[in-house]
Amino acid sequence: MTGVDSPPQNPTVWSDPAPLTVSALNRLARERLESAIPLLWITGEVSNLTRAASGHCYFSLKDADCSVRCVMFRGRVAASGLQLVNGQQLDVRASATLYEARGEFQLQVDALRLAGLGSRFAALEALKQRLLAEGALDAARKRALPTMPRAVGIVTSPSGAAVRDLLTLLEQRMPSLRVVVYPTLVQGDSAPSTIAAAIELAGQRLEVDVLIVGRGGGSIEDLWAFNSEAVARAILACPLPVVSAVGHETDTVLSDLVADVRAPTPSAAATLVCPDHRQLLAHLTQQQQRLQRGMQMRLEDREQRLDHITARLLSPAQRVELQLARLAEWRARLSSAWLDRLEQRLDRLAGGLDLLSPHRVLERGYAWVSRGDGSVLRSVAGVASDERLDIHLADGTLPAVARPGSDV
Repeated sequence: MTGVDSPPQNPTVWSDPAPLTVSALNRLARERLESAIPLLWITGEVSNLTRAASGHCYFSLKDADCSVRCVMFRGRVAASGLQLVNGQQLDVRASATLYEARGEFQLQVDALRLAGLGSRFAALEALKQRLLAEGALDAARKRALPTMPRAVGIVTSPSGAAVRDLLTLLEQRMPSLRVVVYPTLVQGDSAPSTIAAAIELAGQRLEVDVLIVGRGGGSIEDLWAFNSEAVARAILACPLPVVSAVGHETDTVLSDLVADVRAPTPSAAATLVCPDHRQLLAHLTQQQQRLQRGMQMRLEDREQRLDHITARLLSPAQRVELQLARLAEWRARLSSAWLDRLEQRLDRLAGGLDLLSPHRVLERGYAWVSRGDGSVLRSVAGVASDERLDIHLADGTLPAVARPGSDV
């Protein structure tokens, strides 16, 4: 023996398939894991948290006995709204997978929430269903916002960034607008009751035309007060139109559903409730110019029509003047002919009267006698002796006296 083992005299002949590479093995294990274990919720404590420069988060989720590595990619981290810290108790929704490069079993986290929120979400969903059955979420009951509010109310924390942003934007958009802040807590156990009380106070005072209820961004736990039934009922009972402006655009809470209008952010609420005075002035200027142009066009049209009518009236005026001249001529002619005929008639009547005149008879040698009182003497009967008489001849009158011994 040389101290070196000699090979077996009859080596075993291997008949199995070709061996897998490590890469192939890990790929097969990943595929089997992902197909065998569905997307599910897991609860545990965060540890070994690492944030990569890419924005991805790596951490372990553990309980008293075991731990598992987790990865949550940047987009999912931002959508969660949670600030991850070691020691947090979380519920994560994840799928089981294998990191092939190192053959490490891990969870790929899709969503997460603070542990214990599961029951709260279930209660919230039940509340939504009740409100839905009551018609509280119907679009038909939503009220329109006033076009030109004189005053705007804000229910929020008096010291938060949201109220500062709102006040700044409202001042910029409408410097003359009156703003009333109804201070309240916006997170914590006491927040729902104080928010509801502030909404009720605004509804009682009726000193504003529209009400903004909201706060800035935060985790779902921070925003949970706006999921409370107390806040929802206060919004529904408020006589003022209500705008819900809670968190960021990706956040949706119960107050968004029951309010008349949902604003994606508090800043957006300012643009919804208050028009920009600069845009209003520009619009008014534009409308004024349109009115001026319209009035100018109408005046020019009326002037043109008046010119046409005036031109048409000139010809009738000339015709009237001509007719008046003709009328004057005919009047003169008629007057002359009428006078001629009248003179001829008068001449005929005068001739007739002349023929019947007593003077004509007197000229033929006749006379007529009148008594002293001027009456015509027609008979000798009744003439007294010595009665004074007048004998009328053609060329004069002779006085006479009746004598006795005559036929008188």
